[in-house]
Amino acid sequence: MPGDILSELLAYRAAGTPAALATVVETWGSAPQPVGAHLAVAADGQFAGSISGGCVEADVITGALDSLDDGQCRLMEFGVSDASAFAAGLACGGTIKVLVEPLDTGSGPASTDIEQLLSARRSRTPVAYQVDLENWTRTLKTGAPLPATGIDGKTFTLSLLPALRVVIIGAVHITQHLAPLLRSLGHESVIIDPRAAFATTERFPGERLINAWPEAALQEVEIDSRTAVITLTHNADFDDEALLGVLDSPACYIGCLGSRRTHAKRVERLKAAGRTEDEIDRIHAPVGLDIGAKSAPEIALSIAAELTAILHSKRASHGV
Repeated sequence: MPGDILSELLAYRAAGTPAALATVVETWGSAPQPVGAHLAVAADGQFAGSISGGCVEADVITGALDSLDDGQCRLMEFGVSDASAFAAGLACGGTIKVLVEPLDTGSGPASTDIEQLLSARRSRTPVAYQVDLENWTRTLKTGAPLPATGIDGKTFTLSLLPALRVVIIGAVHITQHLAPLLRSLGHESVIIDPRAAFATTERFPGERLINAWPEAALQEVEIDSRTAVITLTHNADFDDEALLGVLDSPACYIGCLGSRRTHAKRVERLKAAGRTEDEIDRIHAPVGLDIGAKSAPEIALSIAAELTAILHSKRASHGV
C-alpha cells in the first residue's frame, strides 16, 4: 500500500540510511502492478514494496543505488517479449516505466515532501504529488477532485485518496476474519459492539474498538465518501440503529448480512422508520459477492471482494 511504503522510506532515512523511491509511472500491455506502485530501496540493500514480480525489481534496485550514488533521478523503461515475460514479472509481455528518486539528495524529493503526503493521508485529505520529468520540480496539491495518476505530457502525477475506513457493526466471528483481511488490503477497520465480551483486544488485536451502541458509536466516526459501513450482528436492534444513522451519509458502501428474506423484513422496518426507497436501495444485501460463501472466512472474503470491485469502479469513474 502506498502509505506503508512511504513510511518505510522515511524509516530508512530516520535510521540514518540513504534511501530512494521507485514508482511505476507508465505501463503498456500486461503488468503485475499498477501505475503508482512503489518500491522503497535503502542504501544498505533493504527494500520494501513491489513494482513487478521478477527481475525488474533487481534492475530497479540497482538503478536506485546508482541514483543514491550520483543524486540524480532517472526514468527506467523495461520492455519484455512474451517469450521472456514471466522471468521479468510481466505475465503476458509488456512494458513498464519506473521513476527512481533519491531522497534528500541531488534532484530527488525532500523527506518533508513525503511527510506531507503521509500527513494528508492521515488527515483523510486527497493529495496529488506531481513531478516535472524534465526539471524535477515537485508540487503537492490537496483536495478533490484529484488529477488522474499517470504521465500527462512532461508531468507525472501520483494521486492518493484516503485509506478506506470500514465501520463494522458487530464483533462477531466473521469480523475476526474480515478485519485482518481488510488490513492486508490497506484499509482501516472500526469495530462497533456494545457487548464488552465480544469487542475485546484479545479477539481483535490491533483494531480500533468502540464498546457502545451504534447510535452513540457513530458519533465518534467521521462517515465520509471513503467510508464503508457493514452490519454483521444478525440483531435487528443493532443493525437497524446503525443503518438509520448512515443511510443519508456520504458512505461509499453499505452492506448488511442476512438472507433475502431477512433483508425484506429489514426494508419494511426501515420504511416504517421513514427512510426513502432511494436510501434503502443503497444497501448491498446479502452483503458480499455471490461466491457461494458458507463459512466465516469465505463470507469475509466475499465482502472484501465486493468492496474491492466497488472501489475500482469508483476509482475508474473519478480518474484516480
